[in-house]
Amino acid sequence: MSSPRSAGQKGRTVSLVTLGCARNEVDSEELAARLDAAGWTLAEGAGADDGGEVADVVLVNTCGFIQAAKEESIDQLLGAAAAGAKVVAAGCLAERYGAGLAESLPEAQVLSFDDYGDIAARLDAVLAGQRWPAHAPRDRRRLLPISPAGRPAAGAHLPGHGTVAATAADPGTAGPGTAGPGTAGPGTAGLRSGIPDLPAGVAPASGPRIMRRRLDNDVVAPLKIASGCDRRCSFCAIPAFRGAFVSRPPQDLVAEAEWLADSGVRELLLVSENSTSYGKDLGDLRLLETLLPALAAVPGIERVRVSYLQPAELRPGLVQVMTSTPGVAPYFDLSFQHASGRVLRAMRRFGDRERFCGLLDQIRAAAPGAGVRSNFIVGFPGETAGDVDELQRFLSDARLDAIGIFGYSDEDGTEAASLPGQVAADDIARRVEDLADLAEELMAQRAAERIGETLDVLIQEPLTGGRYSGLAAHQAPEVDGSTTVLSDDVLSVGDMVSATVTGSDGVDLVAEATAATASPRRRAAIR
Repeated sequence: MSSPRSAGQKGRTVSLVTLGCARNEVDSEELAARLDAAGWTLAEGAGADDGGEVADVVLVNTCGFIQAAKEESIDQLLGAAAAGAKVVAAGCLAERYGAGLAESLPEAQVLSFDDYGDIAARLDAVLAGQRWPAHAPRDRRRLLPISPAGRPAAGAHLPGHGTVAATAADPGTAGPGTAGPGTAGPGTAGLRSGIPDLPAGVAPASGPRIMRRRLDNDVVAPLKIASGCDRRCSFCAIPAFRGAFVSRPPQDLVAEAEWLADSGVRELLLVSENSTSYGKDLGDLRLLETLLPALAAVPGIERVRVSYLQPAELRPGLVQVMTSTPGVAPYFDLSFQHASGRVLRAMRRFGDRERFCGLLDQIRAAAPGAGVRSNFIVGFPGETAGDVDELQRFLSDARLDAIGIFGYSDEDGTEAASLPGQVAADDIARRVEDLADLAEELMAQRAAERIGETLDVLIQEPLTGGRYSGLAAHQAPEVDGSTTVLSDDVLSVGDMVSATVTGSDGVDLVAEATAATASPRRRAAIR
C-alpha cells in the first residue's frame, strides 16, 4: 500500500520499469519501498494516459549486460520521454556509463547505485526541475577492501541489500519476520538452523526492517543473497560496475524469506552474481549449505531454488544439500559458458567437456531427475570450428533441461575486447543459429524423457477446463518452460501438486494431478 501524502504533496507519482535479470527486480522493490515510505505513489502509467494513472516520473532500472540489453534500456528511456514524463535512469547501464550516458541521452537524468539510499530526494529534485549531476563511472570493486573479510563493514551501498535495523522506538515490530537477537522470534540466533548470532553493532532488541515493496503478486519471488563478483572472466564487465562480492547476513535472508512467505510467496529464487561464493566474506564458505535448510524451513515456503552457480566452485557438500534437503529444488543453474578447454582458458574460466560431463554425472548420481540449465557464448575471439564441434558434442551428451545460446560481443573495458582472432559478425550469427537449433531439439528431447515421471508442480495460474500452469522443480520462472497440470480437483495458486507427466511440447510439459493434490512436503507439514 502507498503511504498517504502529506498536505501539499501533489504530483509525486512514479512508474518503475524494470529491465534485465531477477537481481534487478529485487533492486526495484527496494527503490519502491524507499519511495513509498517517502510519500511517492507508485503508478502504472509511463507518463502518458494509458488508461491507468499518469506518472510524473518514470524511473527505469536499466540493464547493461550485453548490447541488446543496452539498446532495450535506451529505447525504454526514449519512449518514456516521448510520452511526456520526466525520465530517470538507474540500474546497471546508468551505473556503468554515468555522465557519458547523461550527455548522450539528455532526455534522462542518470543516477548511481549510491543514490538509492536517497532516491526520494533525488526524484523530488527531478520533479522540481533540477538537473542532478551524473556520476563519473568508476570501478566499484575499489570501493571495498581486497580481503573479503573486510567488506561487510565497508559501508558501500549495495542495491537489494535493503534490510535495515528497526528503530529503538519500534524494536522488533517492523513487520512479519523481523524478530531480532535476544527475542524468541523466528530467523534469529540459529533457533531453527544453527545460523550464528547477528554481528556486533546491531542494537539488542531490534530486528531487521524489510526495505522492500513487492511489485507483483507472483507466488515465486527472487531473494538476493549477495552482490558483486570476484571472478575475472575476460568477457564480463559486471564486476566493474556491480563491485566485489558481498554476502548478505543469513539472519537478514531468513527474515526476508519470512516476510515474503507472509505476502503469499511459496517459492524463493536465490539470486546473486555468484551464489557458490556465498559466505566467503562472512568467514564460512559452506554457509550456503546451512542457509538452504533454514530457508526451506520457513513456514509457507514450499520450495527454494538456487541460481547462478559456478561449476569451479560447486562443492560435493553443496551438491548433497541441494539434492537431499526437503524443500530445496535439485536444480543446477551452472555457468558453463563453453565446453572447449582452450576457449574457456581464454575466457579465464575453468573446465572442459570431460570435466563438465563428470560434474553432471555426480549430480545425477545424487538425484537422477535433477534439473540443469546453462548459457553458452559462441564466437569468442579465437574460437575455431573445432571448438564449436566440441561444444556441440557436449550439448549432445549433457542432456540439459534448458540451454541459452548467445553470440559474443565486445564489452567496454574487458580483456576479451582486445584479444586477437576476433570472429566476424556473420560467422557469429551463423554459429548462434546453428547451435540454437540444436539446443531447441535437445531441450525437447530432454523434456520428452520426463514423460512418466511424477513431479511436484507449483501452481502459478489457473487456465481453463481443469487446466493449470505451474513450475516443476527443474523449471525456473520465465526461462525454463512450464508444466500444464490437468486436475479434476479445483486447485489454487500457490498449491504444490504431485503430477505425472503425460506429454511434452518443446520444453513445456503436460501432467495429470495424482489423487493426492498436495506434495509429500506439504502433507508432512499438515500432519
